[in-house]
Amino acid sequence: MAFDGRLLAGVSVLAAVVEAGSFVRAAEPLGLTQSAVSRAIARLEARVGVRLLDRTTRSLTLTAEGRRLYEQVSPLLAEIGDAVTVAGGAAAVARGVLRVNADSYFSSLIFAPHASRFLERYPEVSLEMMTWPQLGDLVTEGFDVAVRFGEPPVSSLTARKLLEARVLTVASPGYLERVGVPQRPEDLHDHECIQFRDPATGRPFVWELHQGRRVVAAEGRRRMLVNDVGTLFGACLAGVGIAQVLSPSVGALLREGRLVEVLPDWQDERFPLYALYPSRRLPAAKLRAFLDFVIELTRALSA
Repeated sequence: MAFDGRLLAGVSVLAAVVEAGSFVRAAEPLGLTQSAVSRAIARLEARVGVRLLDRTTRSLTLTAEGRRLYEQVSPLLAEIGDAVTVAGGAAAVARGVLRVNADSYFSSLIFAPHASRFLERYPEVSLEMMTWPQLGDLVTEGFDVAVRFGEPPVSSLTARKLLEARVLTVASPGYLERVGVPQRPEDLHDHECIQFRDPATGRPFVWELHQGRRVVAAEGRRRMLVNDVGTLFGACLAGVGIAQVLSPSVGALLREGRLVEVLPDWQDERFPLYALYPSRRLPAAKLRAFLDFVIELTRALSA
């Protein structure tokens, strides 16, 4: 079939509308009026013979057919953009706005203290880092990448493991002086254990202690449950109880003696950190730069 430039233009407008969330927000970067965007979508719907978008005065959503078309063409549009970038000789230059969907553990405790270093290294990149409890729909919400701890859900996204962090059991020196130091996993029954809510399930993370292949479930007194890492660390530092944390976030506190490892012979559990991004053969230079920086950072923090 002969190449149809009007069809390519139509699906490009559809992708812009989906990523912007409205005709109005899509119009400006496309250099079109709102009515021109609307006409382009109408022509595309007439061309394919089905409705692609359900429109109301307050919302704009893809139909089942529209979502299927969008999911098939968006990687192709990305590859076209990458090919143009390569032809222009700018594939190696990290520039533009990078939108990151991150969990609070990564964004606040690991990345934020080093954000200035990333921005200094890549002066042509602007960073938008949003903290969300759930992964959501990266493409529809306009994110370039998500960075999250835990095994990723099955999806069409590319999942790249960045790190396997050690799970450490820690407490403040004041708490241990007041209550005593656990010598065996079973001793945690007599201790306050600060629980952290799993955003994926809404339930507290199950505590396990790993020593090689041995795995022991740990049950302590559960009088405090939190869903914010700042609160978790604040309570632990204040002597409320024992907490389980991830190695890249706690190195400085351990070196300074503000926290102490509990049951150091039972610290073999690993928890992965993944980057998730829409599948494409040639990720943008800004994304590659960000991933390389995160790998460098987390490895240094875990050393």
